[in-house]
Amino acid sequence: MAKIVFGMNQSLDGYVDHQEFAPGPALFRHWIEQVRGLTGSVYGRRMYEVMRYWDEDHPEWTPEERDFAAAWRRQPKWVVSRSSRSVGPNATLVEDDFEAVIRRLKAQLVGEIDVSGPDLAGSLTDLGLIDEYQLYLHPVVLGRGKPFFAGPRPPLRLVASDRIGEDVIRLTYVPA
Repeated sequence: MAKIVFGMNQSLDGYVDHQEFAPGPALFRHWIEQVRGLTGSVYGRRMYEVMRYWDEDHPEWTPEERDFAAAWRRQPKWVVSRSSRSVGPNATLVEDDFEAVIRRLKAQLVGEIDVSGPDLAGSLTDLGLIDEYQLYLHPVVLGRGKPFFAGPRPPLRLVASDRIGEDVIRLTYVPA
């Protein structure tokens, strides 16, 4: 049975905005390994559109960026959207009954399936489908933006914490 994990970079005041702060070298290497190990990813439309950047090579990329792109392209992706009409390579559009699709993926696959996008994660939280939350805390205060938790925070239990690089701490929680 697969485990559904919601993990994102986050400011100290609880906002997710990859445009406001970027991962340093150690955290970027961590994300490469994280993506390589995934069974797949489930995206909301907006987050998937952001990540489509990795579908095409860019001549200015570093070797690490090329490694991340290769890992991202290899993994299966499911995109939950009612407004999208098509998705890119190795992706499946989920237009209706995403709950049934996620339950099926969870039952049929083994490993870790990442959820990207706080709104989608909020919906999956409400349905009791998130098995683990990974908050990558950066020493930044934004004061505004999209919150990590799109609705009321569910009761959680801390199960792990680890430092990644010089300034990021990953906190891992499971539903209490």
